[in-house]
Amino acid sequence: MLEQLTTICSVGIIPNMKATILINERHQISDNAFIELVVWDVPTEVIGSDHQYKYRLALIVDQVCIMRYDNERGKGGHKHIGDKEISYAFVDIKTLIDDFLKDVEELT
Repeated sequence: MLEQLTTICSVGIIPNMKATILINERHQISDNAFIELVVWDVPTEVIGSDHQYKYRLALIVDQVCIMRYDNERGKGGHKHIGDKEISYAFVDIKTLIDDFLKDVEELT
Protein backbone atom coordinates (compact mmCIF):
# COMPACT_ATOMS: atom_id res chain seq x y z
CA MET A 1 0.00 0.00 0.00
CA LEU A 2 2.78 2.47 0.88
CA GLU A 3 4.35 1.98 -2.57
CA GLN A 4 1.16 3.34 -4.18
CA LEU A 5 1.35 6.55 -2.14
CA THR A 6 5.01 7.23 -2.79
CA THR A 7 5.90 9.75 -5.47
CA ILE A 8 9.08 9.06 -7.37
CA CYS A 9 11.08 12.22 -7.84
CA SER A 10 14.10 12.72 -10.04
CA VAL A 11 16.39 15.62 -10.67
CA GLY A 12 18.31 16.10 -13.88
CA ILE A 13 21.24 18.38 -14.49
CA ILE A 14 21.95 19.64 -17.99
CA PRO A 15 25.53 20.92 -17.85
CA ASN A 16 25.33 23.01 -21.04
CA MET A 17 22.30 25.00 -19.79
CA LYS A 18 24.22 27.52 -17.71
CA ALA A 19 23.18 31.08 -17.06
CA THR A 20 25.82 33.80 -17.31
CA ILE A 21 25.70 36.58 -14.76
CA LEU A 22 25.87 39.96 -16.52
CA ILE A 23 25.26 42.29 -13.58
CA ASN A 24 25.53 41.56 -9.87
CA GLU A 25 25.76 44.83 -7.95
CA ARG A 26 24.70 46.29 -4.65
CA HIS A 27 24.80 50.05 -4.06
CA GLN A 28 24.24 51.74 -0.72
CA ILE A 29 22.07 54.82 -1.40
CA SER A 30 21.62 56.01 2.19
CA ASP A 31 22.32 54.86 5.74
CA ASN A 32 19.23 52.64 5.71
CA ALA A 33 18.73 51.84 2.02
CA PHE A 34 20.42 50.03 -0.85
CA ILE A 35 19.62 48.81 -4.33
CA GLU A 36 20.52 45.42 -5.75
CA LEU A 37 20.81 44.78 -9.49
CA VAL A 38 21.07 41.19 -10.76
CA VAL A 39 20.77 40.23 -14.43
CA TRP A 40 21.55 36.85 -16.01
CA ASP A 41 21.81 35.87 -19.65
CA VAL A 42 19.99 32.52 -19.80
CA PRO A 43 20.22 29.95 -22.61
CA THR A 44 16.47 29.97 -23.33
CA GLU A 45 13.70 32.51 -22.84
CA VAL A 46 12.13 32.63 -19.40
CA ILE A 47 8.54 31.43 -19.75
CA GLY A 48 6.36 34.54 -20.02
CA SER A 49 9.18 36.69 -21.42
CA ASP A 50 10.33 37.15 -25.01
CA HIS A 51 14.04 37.66 -24.32
CA GLN A 52 16.98 35.71 -22.94
CA TYR A 53 17.41 37.62 -19.65
CA LYS A 54 16.40 36.78 -16.10
CA TYR A 55 16.51 39.77 -13.79
CA ARG A 56 15.89 40.98 -10.26
CA LEU A 57 16.29 44.64 -9.29
CA ALA A 58 15.35 45.59 -5.74
CA LEU A 59 15.14 48.62 -3.49
CA ILE A 60 15.60 47.73 0.18
CA VAL A 61 14.83 50.28 2.91
CA ASP A 62 15.14 49.46 6.62
CA GLN A 63 15.71 45.80 5.64
CA VAL A 64 12.36 45.66 3.78
CA CYS A 65 12.02 45.28 0.01
CA ILE A 66 9.78 48.18 -0.96
CA MET A 67 10.20 47.78 -4.73
CA ARG A 68 11.34 44.96 -7.00
CA TYR A 69 11.45 44.47 -10.76
CA ASP A 70 11.64 40.85 -11.93
CA ASN A 71 10.50 38.45 -14.60
CA GLU A 72 9.29 35.53 -12.59
CA ARG A 73 8.76 32.36 -14.58
CA GLY A 74 5.28 32.30 -16.10
CA LYS A 75 4.52 35.94 -15.24
CA GLY A 76 6.89 37.81 -17.50
CA GLY A 77 8.18 41.27 -16.65
CA HIS A 78 6.57 43.07 -13.74
CA LYS A 79 7.37 45.25 -10.77
CA HIS A 80 6.27 45.09 -7.16
CA ILE A 81 5.75 48.38 -5.38
CA GLY A 82 4.49 47.80 -1.88
CA ASP A 83 1.57 45.37 -2.21
CA LYS A 84 0.94 46.21 -5.88
CA GLU A 85 2.17 44.14 -8.82
CA ILE A 86 2.36 46.09 -12.09
CA SER A 87 3.17 44.68 -15.52
CA TYR A 88 6.48 45.84 -16.98
CA ALA A 89 7.34 45.76 -20.70
CA PHE A 90 11.02 44.83 -21.01
CA VAL A 91 12.81 46.65 -23.86
CA ASP A 92 16.49 46.08 -23.09
CA ILE A 93 18.81 46.00 -20.07
CA LYS A 94 19.70 49.71 -20.21
CA THR A 95 16.03 50.74 -20.28
CA LEU A 96 15.25 48.28 -17.46
CA ILE A 97 17.90 49.83 -15.22
CA ASP A 98 16.94 53.40 -16.20
CA ASP A 99 13.26 52.72 -15.43
CA PHE A 100 14.16 51.08 -12.12
CA LEU A 101 16.39 53.99 -11.09
CA LYS A 102 13.64 56.51 -11.96
CA ASP A 103 11.29 54.62 -9.63
CA VAL A 104 13.98 54.49 -6.93
CA GLU A 105 14.37 58.26 -7.18
CA GLU A 106 10.60 58.77 -6.82
CA LEU A 107 10.39 56.45 -3.80
CA THR A 108 13.39 57.76 -1.86
